Amino acid sequence: MSDSPPDSAPVEKPKRRVRYSGKNPRRFAEKYKEHQPERYAADVAKVIAAGKTPAGMHRPIMVREILDVLAPRPGEIAVDATLGYGGHAQELLRAIQPGGILLALDVDPLEMPRTETRLRAAGFPEEALRLRRSNFAGLRQALAEEGFADGADVILADLGLSSMQIDNPARGFTFKEEGPLDLRMNPQRGQPASTFLAKLSEQQLALLLTENADEPQAVPIARALAAAQAQGPLLTTTALANLVRDALGRTGPARASEETHATIRRVFQAIRIAVNDEFGSLDALLRELPACLKPGGRVAILTFHSGEDRRVKKSFEAGARTGLYSRIAEEVTRASADERRENPRSTSAKLRWAVRAA
Repeated sequence: MSDSPPDSAPVEKPKRRVRYSGKNPRRFAEKYKEHQPERYAADVAKVIAAGKTPAGMHRPIMVREILDVLAPRPGEIAVDATLGYGGHAQELLRAIQPGGILLALDVDPLEMPRTETRLRAAGFPEEALRLRRSNFAGLRQALAEEGFADGADVILADLGLSSMQIDNPARGFTFKEEGPLDLRMNPQRGQPASTFLAKLSEQQLALLLTENADEPQAVPIARALAAAQAQGPLLTTTALANLVRDALGRTGPARASEETHATIRRVFQAIRIAVNDEFGSLDALLRELPACLKPGGRVAILTFHSGEDRRVKKSFEAGARTGLYSRIAEEVTRASADERRENPRSTSAKLRWAVRAA
């Protein structure tokens, strides 16, 4: 007969960490220290010092440059239209205190609660942060519903994909590890890339790759995609990556070369843009931006490829011609050499800004 009281609960054994081969973890799920930066701060610092982004974390790009052009001040209304990991949001919140309010938008239902937890723990006043799960295409409506119908003083839109999304193979954005061919910012809405691609003809695929990524090998890749999907949909990220390698005729070392990887990244980019209607959302934001800004309000937009930058540039130039904007960026601002070295993901970033006419 047991000496334990009849109502005593069994003691739960602590879970063992994920096992991995070799000295250091390589797969996303195995990097348990990087997933717990508050517990393993020294280890995470080593990863950052090596010019890498820790798993499950995102490093904000061009923070100093963005704060310089937006010039947020205490008491102002600010918007982070793409909250992500919250790095830019935290700096904006700090700059508009005391008395300022930050409205943060994001469509990702998985990462947004985690980011809110981090920002709430940073000690800002409860009323200083408002969050909405929304695409930035609906920014004007979001401002009105939050009581800011006359617009915001400061708006930031970082159009880059968050590192948490890129690195997690379960989200289907990376070809470095096998995962579902998904590519949706919000996995609870729309259709995954595997379903989307299966509906396109060879001609439509070639047009998609050209328009969304300026892909020089669009035609042979589209031909290979169409032929493969005639046998059934591509379901994994590695299946798509291997198909692109085969379409390029790459063998041996060329199959794993940086040139091949760059082509695969462009293919994933083009499909991701289409699956999430990113250009449509950006066009909607740019149309509504002047009405979302108070007179003298400032907006900054970070883009990461030519299709985005062209749209922002043309919209700002048109607004300057018609008197909607009093000043706009004449040239793009890029990350400094130091930042590009420390955070290679900042290399393709371009910053443009505009000031609403008074």
